[in-house]
Amino acid sequence: MIQQINITLPPFSRGYHLIDNIIFRQLPNLPQIGIFHLFIKHTSAGLTINENADSSVRAIVRAVLRVFYP
Repeated sequence: MIQQINITLPPFSRGYHLIDNIIFRQLPNLPQIGIFHLFIKHTSAGLTINENADSSVRAIVRAVLRVFYP
């Protein structure tokens, strides 16, 4: 079964933001097995998926982004 929904995120300032709770709250009940595709329509947005186990990950990503996008 294929199911498609649109999720609208609130506006964010430039930076690295956790959006998993926002997305999970808007999802319908999903089966235990399957594939989940997340497509971001915004051309200047990027998506990073990690386990968020180490809080230093966000600091490292911010530092790297500052080098390439001051």
